[in-house]
Amino acid sequence: MKSIIFIETTKSGSSREAIKTADRLGYYTVLFTERPNFVAKREEFPDVHFMKLCDLGDMKELQKEVKALILKGIEVSAIVSYVDPHTYTACALADTFNVNHFSTEGMKNIQNKIESRRLMKDSSRTPAYWTVATEEESKALELQIKDKFPLIMKSPKSTGSKDVYKVENLAEYRQRYETLIHRYENQPILIEEFLPEPQYLVEVVVHQGKVHIMAVIKQDIRFNKRFIVMGYKLMLNAGKNFSDGLKKAVEEIVAQHGLKSGACHLELRRKGTQWKLIEINARISGAGMNNMIKAAFGINLVEETLKMALGKTPDLHPKFQKNVYMQYVTVEKKGTLKKVTGKSKALASKGVVEVYVKPRKGSTITPPLSMGHRYAYVTAVGKTAKEAETNAKKAASEIQFWIEESPKERITTEIN
Repeated sequence: MKSIIFIETTKSGSSREAIKTADRLGYYTVLFTERPNFVAKREEFPDVHFMKLCDLGDMKELQKEVKALILKGIEVSAIVSYVDPHTYTACALADTFNVNHFSTEGMKNIQNKIESRRLMKDSSRTPAYWTVATEEESKALELQIKDKFPLIMKSPKSTGSKDVYKVENLAEYRQRYETLIHRYENQPILIEEFLPEPQYLVEVVVHQGKVHIMAVIKQDIRFNKRFIVMGYKLMLNAGKNFSDGLKKAVEEIVAQHGLKSGACHLELRRKGTQWKLIEINARISGAGMNNMIKAAFGINLVEETLKMALGKTPDLHPKFQKNVYMQYVTVEKKGTLKKVTGKSKALASKGVVEVYVKPRKGSTITPPLSMGHRYAYVTAVGKTAKEAETNAKKAASEIQFWIEESPKERITTEIN
């Protein structure tokens, strides 16, 4: 029995779609998870054939669990992860059992945000940055940065904009240092130049050393305490100078990280004519990104990266090209969710290809302090990029969340 082992998943999005794809392709799917609630609600994962609660930070335990599967006659064909911070763990574990087809060292370099910056410290692609690990280092840095505000402060362990702060002065810098150093004990803090330019998400697959740019997406970012991406606009015809410069930057960045095989996504900003790396992650984007790319080009990216993990040749050629926009929905007030209305109306709206609503009745929902506080999204197509955006935003406006504090009052959702 051929199997694919997945190191962690989320309830929805690219990581879950990868498991469903493996199931559809006829593989025995195994999930190693550290989330007890997943095991408690086992029936919600019919696409997972075997689920095991594990300490994902304990490589010896993971090796023991894989060996136990092999002793039961299960053939391990691949070990993968589509979830931070487990992409490198999956590669290292796959190396142990000789089933790895991704660049382990490249995955390791990408996963470590400080190592990523260190590798590119002499590159023009890197914004100015500093690291501090002690209170003495933090105080000493103040002389260097006092005239460089605003700055970005974050933990290298942060994901989804959680614990990423924009600081405007030394007082805020000191405050956020205290917050981060207590939240992430014995972990260094990363301080970076703030770039106000538009941000672009670039989905990349590297196969046999060749870099394939699968999608370029302009992000609509809203800042209110945190940076939250509310909209994703697919770029089909960005222009030669834009595309050539971006391609060169992506190839340089990928090479400097040592990724010769695998998937990653980059977030970049264009400062003048120079592309600057904000962040690189060793996986395809989560949430609705796989379905957005499928709607734009007819490519199931999680399926093609699974093929790579199995040692097969992926089909990365677009079947068509469509303008696509993905709009997220958040809420303005905190409370207990009573009901959600408008999903069917949104799905029936012009150009809509997908509507997803995450929280269930009884869930606590809150204004966004991380990407995880985005509670719905709508993906739509259009004849033009503007029409796709209009279709997605109009449909998203139909989705309404009702909360406990005022059950008769419809809570306004944020889509702009």
